[in-house]
Amino acid sequence: MQLGKIWMNGIMMDQEDARVSVITHGLHYGSAVFEGIRFYETPDGSAIFRAVEHMERLFYSAKAIEMEMKINLEKWMEGCKKVVSENNLKSGYIRPIAFYADGKMGLNPRGAGENYVIAAWPWGSYLGEEAIKVKISEYIRLHPKSTIADAKISGHYVNSILASQEIHKLGYNEALFLDYEGNVAEGPGENIFITKDKKIYTPPKGNILAGITRDSVIKIAKDSGYEVIEKKISVQELFDADEAFFTGTAAEITQIASIDENIYKSHDITLKLKEKFKEIVGGQNKNYLTWLTYI
Repeated sequence: MQLGKIWMNGIMMDQEDARVSVITHGLHYGSAVFEGIRFYETPDGSAIFRAVEHMERLFYSAKAIEMEMKINLEKWMEGCKKVVSENNLKSGYIRPIAFYADGKMGLNPRGAGENYVIAAWPWGSYLGEEAIKVKISEYIRLHPKSTIADAKISGHYVNSILASQEIHKLGYNEALFLDYEGNVAEGPGENIFITKDKKIYTPPKGNILAGITRDSVIKIAKDSGYEVIEKKISVQELFDADEAFFTGTAAEITQIASIDENIYKSHDITLKLKEKFKEIVGGQNKNYLTWLTYI
């Protein structure tokens, strides 16, 4: 994957020069934290969507695994802008990642050192523009007592990889996790919403990643006059819903055509929210301009 310029430890460099050791701690143990951030072309130039919130979550995740983060949040923000501008990108995806380095091996990373990287690339729709087929995975979402569930830690994503590999072999577009209690949790890289009788429901924080797109959609929906309820959702409630959709930085808002054998015939609310979301990220809605950081 050719990326052009990379920001590494505060310095812009060619991709070929952004190298790490084969005994990097984060490579062996998943001791890394990261973000996925979208930037969009607007009439006033390219803008990063909710950059501050993403960076704050990166630092929260780093604290969860006791990283010192020797480069401050403002420098990370500057780095995100630089990788976009120096690669002449108009819209796409930014990947900041912080990982324990190669100073030592063993499970305790203290003394390993830290590396910080930001890359950016063009990226269209992650799950496509059409409604997708979803299957409930045989794997469950990580138990909240086994990790810090709302931190975006690289090692967590083996759980997502397993579920994705499982369902893609069966011809589905994406997986859905249940939690340890058998309730609906989230997708491998997305939060889930359902609608019933024009009300919108989504699983509560605690067993899921508190998605920034999830938070955005809740605010947009409430501003649009919908009641949004955060509650535990059973599989039966999922199947009885009028609509279902995923949200996420990569997925944005993606309507769900079916889950297992259950078909959703309506996407009315989903498509209204999706249209408003596109207005906002494209800089076309003055009420949400504070969500955009112009480059």
